Amino acid sequence: MWALAGRGWWRGLVLKPWATGAARPGLSRDPSAPTLRAATNSWTTDRLYSSAELKVTASMSPEKPDMSKFLVEDIRNFSIIAHVDHGKSTLADRLLELTGTIDKTKNNKQVLDKLQVERERGITVKAQTASLFYSFQGKQYLLNLIDTPGHVDFSYEVSRSLSACQGVLLVVDANEGIQAQTVANFFLAFEAQLTVIPVINKIDLKNADPDMVEKQIEKVFDIPSDECIKISAKLGTNVESVLQAVIERIPPPKVHRKNPLRALVFDSTFDQYRGVIANVALFDGVVSKGDKIVSAHNQKTYEVNEVGVLNPNEKSTHKLYAGQVGYLIAGMKDVTEAQIGDTLYLHNHPVEPLPGFKSAKPMVFAGMYPVDQSEYNNLKSAIEKLTLNDSSVTVHRDSSLALGAGWRLGFLGLLHMEVFNQRLEQEYNAAVILTTPTVPYKAVLSSAKLIKEYRQKEITIINPAQFPDKPKVTEYLEPIVLGTIITPDEYTGKIMMLCQARRAVQQNMMFIDQSRVMLKYLFPLNEIVVDFYDSLKSLSSGYARDKAHTVGKTICERLKDTLPRQLFEIAIQAAIGSKIVARETVKPYRKNVLAKCYGGDITRKMKLLKRQAEGKKRMRKIGNIEVPKDAFIKVLKTQTNK
Repeated sequence: MWALAGRGWWRGLVLKPWATGAARPGLSRDPSAPTLRAATNSWTTDRLYSSAELKVTASMSPEKPDMSKFLVEDIRNFSIIAHVDHGKSTLADRLLELTGTIDKTKNNKQVLDKLQVERERGITVKAQTASLFYSFQGKQYLLNLIDTPGHVDFSYEVSRSLSACQGVLLVVDANEGIQAQTVANFFLAFEAQLTVIPVINKIDLKNADPDMVEKQIEKVFDIPSDECIKISAKLGTNVESVLQAVIERIPPPKVHRKNPLRALVFDSTFDQYRGVIANVALFDGVVSKGDKIVSAHNQKTYEVNEVGVLNPNEKSTHKLYAGQVGYLIAGMKDVTEAQIGDTLYLHNHPVEPLPGFKSAKPMVFAGMYPVDQSEYNNLKSAIEKLTLNDSSVTVHRDSSLALGAGWRLGFLGLLHMEVFNQRLEQEYNAAVILTTPTVPYKAVLSSAKLIKEYRQKEITIINPAQFPDKPKVTEYLEPIVLGTIITPDEYTGKIMMLCQARRAVQQNMMFIDQSRVMLKYLFPLNEIVVDFYDSLKSLSSGYARDKAHTVGKTICERLKDTLPRQLFEIAIQAAIGSKIVARETVKPYRKNVLAKCYGGDITRKMKLLKRQAEGKKRMRKIGNIEVPKDAFIKVLKTQTNK
């Protein structure tokens, strides 16, 4: 027989064996005492406990940190920025360990990267926040850390994170040196007028050359080499000096706690039970549970249910004060209500909204369809839930004669598209068909009828099927991007040829050290969106400027190999408007009508062949071709293999 003993709630219950009829110490036979019944598949108990036995003591609940003890001058808000795979997340892990935020174990890898896709790919996709409590020279500081993505597709995440900071750690790989996204992220911080602390990571690598990287930083960013901190985040070497530099070099936020509340929403996530969790940076005032706040974006009023800090998991507090970064839950049912860049203020205390951010601009569009149309509603639900946590994805309903009902989705780049697709598969078990990515174009209309139809002269086209014909358009406009390429100087010639073949215009060329060159080009986005990076890595050249024939021929060949043969000839054509740029033919099945002709006059054979040809000609007029769905899937693949 089993009995329950111990004080506390469910967490404190301990199973102990008792002999039948044995005394049970600590149990009350008072009939007025509450009854506790515990049951599993194998045992059931019905025991009486006194009120004291079941009392939940205050000491068992986690104590809420008092955020009022952190004065403004004791707060540092900073972010970690770098090129992809230069060690941002590893450095964040060591900072969490040094400040006692997490226990020091061998399993601490990418602690702030919470998505499965982030851990599998070894990259950061979504910026993450953590509040660190650190004692330095007898004084306790509050350090608000934001770990950001390194890939160019997620630079919007970086720019949002920087709005809540006064400084950044610019991490550079001691082996690789300055790379393209290092430059891009530096200028994001520079334009925001943030303090930049250069950190040279991976000094433990065999081929590391931190002195060379110091010179690069001084030449490219004009930061004195003696300001660089050399560390190994993996081994923890010299990481403590990074925390000291954050306290000594990054200024405290310029805020006013006596002014009315003014909070900036710089990120948000969605929880199906609690609604929207908004990440906020307080620039003025104080916010606490029970306050009524107003959104400057939609003018809706909400009641604050919970405030707190991320440590790195959510830890509720009594209040948040100006200068601090934390989270806020206020009963928002949709992530669009917590508009990124929105200003929150107290009800009846309106304030001037903060500048906010430019909205994210999708640069790559692709069609998404369910493999089986019976799964349409399930996929729709999955896309809606996933976009709640990724507001940068745009969704438009679309349909295809071949693939059925679906959506046209807009992404920040190819990696963003791949990550979104992977999350659909992993988190929602969704099987989808994703079409070849395209970029948006603009067309200036000349047709009065079209101008009246669209109600504007300049339209944006995100679906190739809706591309207007040339006679109806004055001019077409395509998106242009500024690209930065850093390469060893021996490859400069080949890379310049590749860029010219992609219709790029050179803007700048600079030697950042004795062996490496930084090139800047203006690229048409369509020329680099699919395979430019692979071409750059392989340093291939000789691309033709007009690829319409090559692309059209490839698609026709894929379709030819996929379509089932019929009893009549099938012509496959690739066209741009009314101009045919490529053609392939699927040969028909043919019966040997001459099999029974053993010799004889040639005119009889010709008569039989002519009759067969006329029959096939009639079949071409009335015959229907059923195109299998897998044919479209193969044609829409971006790979060059058939």
